[in-house]
Amino acid sequence: MTRYPDIPKPIRSGLVVVDPDHGTPQRVIVLQFNPDTLERSIAPQSAGDSGDGGGGGTGSGDRNEALRLKGPAQETWKFTAEIDATDQLEIAAPDGIHPQLAVLEMLVQPTTAQLRAASRLTQKGSIEISPIEMPLTLFTWGSKRVMPVRLTELSVNESAFDVNLNPIRAALSIGMKILTVSDLPAGHRGADLYMAHLAQKERLAAAARGGGLGALGLGGADLVSGRG
Repeated sequence: MTRYPDIPKPIRSGLVVVDPDHGTPQRVIVLQFNPDTLERSIAPQSAGDSGDGGGGGTGSGDRNEALRLKGPAQETWKFTAEIDATDQLEIAAPDGIHPQLAVLEMLVQPTTAQLRAASRLTQKGSIEISPIEMPLTLFTWGSKRVMPVRLTELSVNESAFDVNLNPIRAALSIGMKILTVSDLPAGHRGADLYMAHLAQKERLAAAARGGGLGALGLGGADLVSGRG
């Protein structure tokens, strides 16, 4: 068999569940196949937005806020991940891909221990029960994209099964919201990780090659005077 030792091994995308107090990884989820496409939506948080979603604003005060930002842009990601037991010989045959699906589903589910604890507080007559806090989840797409996220969508399309009706092939539609410093409390490890992610964007933007006004058919005098 011909081997090519110089060909680098491809990096996989995935999710890392992190203990927010200590920063230690609790679980690493490596996607079996990197998604073919990524859909990213970035919505700026403009101070001049009227609140109707149009971002135009109608009040006279909005004109003074048109170029101001209230905070980091809200960014969402969507992609399709595939799991195929026929491509992974190490998957246990009795369960099919149940374990891989369950790991992803537990990212949006409280544990039985958390639900029992909440139930005990209810039975004791606690006036207010805080919502259950889930572990911090990071999405990684190479070393330049490591960011805290919250899963907003998990749709599973199971397309093949073994004789025991265990799923052996599935496509998952995954939607995520990037968590920013506006979403997390000050001092939270996720907020620090978002700041590191934003700093990476700034470094990449600084490395981009700038253009010249001539390519746009403009000169410096045109910008100063406002003439087209």
